[in-house]
Amino acid sequence: MSKAYWIVRVSVLDESRYPEYLAAAKPAFDKFGARFIVRGGAFETMEGDARDRNVVVEFADRATATACYRSPEYETAKFIRQKCAEADFIIIDGA
Repeated sequence: MSKAYWIVRVSVLDESRYPEYLAAAKPAFDKFGARFIVRGGAFETMEGDARDRNVVVEFADRATATACYRSPEYETAKFIRQKCAEADFIIIDGA
């Protein structure tokens, strides 16, 4: 079974509330063994459109990645995120 990843591109609309989202999401990340591969950082757009932040989160497999996203813990955090940021969010299997 291959690992799976959240790939999230985020445009933060309210910087003052974004840390609230991160704090609310931590219990879900801890529960499902999320491992951050990329969390923000400098980047260069080579083609297409970009957002402010890029995040890659590794999970043991797709079932775990999906369970984290759909968990009550992450639902609470997602509600906060959607109030302070716009995002493109996919779950993808690793190679």
